[in-house]
Amino acid sequence: MAVETSRNIAAASARFWYDRNVFVTGATGLLGPWLVKSLVDAGAHVTILVRDIPHRSYLYTCGCLPLVNQVFGELGNGDLLERVLNEYEVDTVFHLGAQAIVGIANRNPISTFESNIRGTWNLLEAVRRNPHVERVIVASSDKAYGNQDVLPYTEATSLSGRYPYDVSKSCVDLISQSYFHTYRTPVAIVRCGNFFGGGDLNFNRVVPGTVKFLWHDQSPIIRSNGMLVRDYFYIEDVAAAYRMLAENLREKQLAGQAFNFASGNPVTVLEMVQRITALMGKALPPTILNTATNEIPAQYLSSQKAREVLGWQPQYTLDDGLRRTISWYDEFFRQHQPAAA
Repeated sequence: MAVETSRNIAAASARFWYDRNVFVTGATGLLGPWLVKSLVDAGAHVTILVRDIPHRSYLYTCGCLPLVNQVFGELGNGDLLERVLNEYEVDTVFHLGAQAIVGIANRNPISTFESNIRGTWNLLEAVRRNPHVERVIVASSDKAYGNQDVLPYTEATSLSGRYPYDVSKSCVDLISQSYFHTYRTPVAIVRCGNFFGGGDLNFNRVVPGTVKFLWHDQSPIIRSNGMLVRDYFYIEDVAAAYRMLAENLREKQLAGQAFNFASGNPVTVLEMVQRITALMGKALPPTILNTATNEIPAQYLSSQKAREVLGWQPQYTLDDGLRRTISWYDEFFRQHQPAAA
């Protein structure tokens, strides 16, 4: 019965996206390629905003790039965003574009604020001027909640970011809510835990970094003390959550609302590294540097609202997601091994 229900949901999702005009920002990041590929597979007409061309991005190897419209530019260019929405007759927007690396935000907060905060109001302003956009899904983050005494975070938890990246996401969230309450912009907000999955080539992150070290028979490196608690969320489940919220935004009148999506299985960084080590069959203990700064000790989310309102649930367990991720990197590293002398 569960398998049949899952198939029915997938079929309904495909019917929803067929022949629909969709605009995606942040398409070359971690989530972007998986979301774009799933939309293309469902028959949507997808237009993406590209600032740089990182050829190692999964977007350039997943096979869907020839099937999408590429617009080159930045979120800072409001006139460009307005043109794209009009010329491509967009009715659905996924706003994923952001500077998403905490370390870079700490070193260079201004560029992070420009990209994340100004980029969001530019996009929402372009949407406000366009009468044909029916739904906008904006990527916020669990980090928008900041450091809280009561866990898990619910959607009613205050937005209290303190460090540059966290503050930028609190602002993105509040700006999105402001556009709904002031202009009735059809926007909903997604707050997720830590993504992981194939295609993430930022090897400073826990999952790809650990897999890379172990694949090369080296001990993994943990930059924190290993005790930070996070909710790790597999990337295909993330993409499905974004689509489901967009599909239900108008029917269930969800504009102006935020939704948490998470695996519901928070673990420490050390536990996550140990799971990957066991799944890869490598008996290599990690090196703990304890040098990370501006990190919140514990962050994890309640997805009760998404389960009750949307009927959402993750399709992959943590270990299932890790197995699929390890398999992706195994193929990637085999393809990118140095040529023999």
